[in-house]
Amino acid sequence: MSTPATPSCPADLRPIIIGCQGLKLTAEERAIIAGERPLGLIVFARNVDEPEQLSALVAEFREAAGNPYAPVLIDQEGGRVRRLKPPHWGVVPPAGTIGRLHAKDPAAGLTAARLTGRLIGHDLISLGIDVNCAPVADIRFAHAHEVIGDRAYCADPVKVAALAGAMAAGLGEAGVQPVVKHIPGHGRAETDSHAELPVVDADLEALRAADFAPFLALNRLPWAMTAHVAYPAIDPDLPATLSAKVIDEVIRREIGFDGVLLSDDVCMAALEGDMSWRANSALAAGCDAVLHCNGNTAETRAVLEAAPLVTAEARRRLTAAAAWAAKRRSAQLDVSADRKALAGLIGD
Repeated sequence: MSTPATPSCPADLRPIIIGCQGLKLTAEERAIIAGERPLGLIVFARNVDEPEQLSALVAEFREAAGNPYAPVLIDQEGGRVRRLKPPHWGVVPPAGTIGRLHAKDPAAGLTAARLTGRLIGHDLISLGIDVNCAPVADIRFAHAHEVIGDRAYCADPVKVAALAGAMAAGLGEAGVQPVVKHIPGHGRAETDSHAELPVVDADLEALRAADFAPFLALNRLPWAMTAHVAYPAIDPDLPATLSAKVIDEVIRREIGFDGVLLSDDVCMAALEGDMSWRANSALAAGCDAVLHCNGNTAETRAVLEAAPLVTAEARRRLTAAAAWAAKRRSAQLDVSADRKALAGLIGD
């Protein structure tokens, strides 16, 4: 397979990745996209009917944006977090199932994680979706809220890093850019950040020993998503997504992540303030791009109008992320063989 030239990121984009309302763009959405130039689109279950429709929506967004290389994202982890479902798309196991296999047979677990990435990636790239918000590199903690739960591979940071890395490699072989999440670690949270702000009171040494460790091992992946979690040991005032201290001192320096740093959805109740303030605060803190997912057109317009242009550093990182996937894409994907192999490891 020949490798296409890696597209560069246009300089006149707003660093906001938006959601849309339904199965195709409305006239108002097309006007907002054309006029305000969002960086990309994220797809949810409300946007999905069948493959031809979803491919058309992806193409329609890129046409409206005037950018054939605009990133299109989705949350397709496997298990309970998936936007693409039967009968049009296959089922892959949650991370926790793969983690249990790995505990019995490490080689089989790593193979299952990679196959899961390949199968998800094939489904996505066939639709034109080129960025997947996976793998989850959070640690499984027994006392924590189930918002992570079996989305985490296990409780061992070394094993989590290995399995998340294998899934990311599988996505890359399909030509999909992985987004490792939720940096610098959501697993210890005792509340759901969709509903309120979790506060993790662990000291810095405990965080380094467990929560940060998988992200440090995976710091060369092309994208990472922030955790809407407060860590008073690092910043007593702000959650990670809005904290320049967490982003600069921990994510960029200590963990060493130099890829595209994407905020989790700023519409989540963990954050306070209006949407434009949330988005701009995340960007000011050091996020390269912000997710605004709810599809509310008035909010989307306001967030885009208030946002600055994408920075030169973010453009460099976005270009590098596309190159990461182009370099790893394999001509040898065999979906039937991969699905059969995964079923042999996990079961149907």
